[in-house]
Amino acid sequence: MSDALIIRDLGVVDYTETWQRMQQFTDNRDESTVDEIWLLEHPPVFTQGQAGKEEHLLFPGDIPVVKVDRGGQVTYHGPGQLVAYVLLDIKRRKIGVRELVTMIEQVIVGALAAHAVNAYARPDAPGVYVNEAKVASLGLRVRKGCTFHGLALNVAMDLSPFSRINPCGYAGMRMVQSSDLGGPNSIEIAKQEISRQFISQLKISELTEVTGFEA
Repeated sequence: MSDALIIRDLGVVDYTETWQRMQQFTDNRDESTVDEIWLLEHPPVFTQGQAGKEEHLLFPGDIPVVKVDRGGQVTYHGPGQLVAYVLLDIKRRKIGVRELVTMIEQVIVGALAAHAVNAYARPDAPGVYVNEAKVASLGLRVRKGCTFHGLALNVAMDLSPFSRINPCGYAGMRMVQSSDLGGPNSIEIAKQEISRQFISQLKISELTEVTGFEA
């Protein structure tokens, strides 16, 4: 099963419903369940990780705040940002958590490098950066040796809501998006690049691509 993967294109979906579906998928899976990656966008929402501190929510205003079970602090999701939820049995794949974080960062770096954007990870702050500005965030949860949550790549979005928080707990963290850097300038292109990188990094030989939750 470790060379098989389902990539699920979900379009724009509600955050809380999707989070609950991730939990259910993880709780119900067994050793024969094929790993999945969910590609999607969310309506505007701030999400606060398990270690999240209230002082990093500066003035959320009319954007809802959802407290969730991933690692990390507060971040923003909205239209024009590609979210990839990584539902992997890392025990079966024999991948450590730190190794997986590095792999996800390299997926993003590779997707941007395909467009000649020089992005990099930082040892002191998870995520991916270009010229000291953050272009992608990540946060994971591991349960029963399986992961959920994942990455968020800023593609072509309204970045202003990030000014209402300290992104990922860093005051003054500058956020950028790939469309302003010469990288993928649409969600569809970003999906293609991110999918290609995951297939390569995970050494997938049996790929299934589906649309929606029910397929």
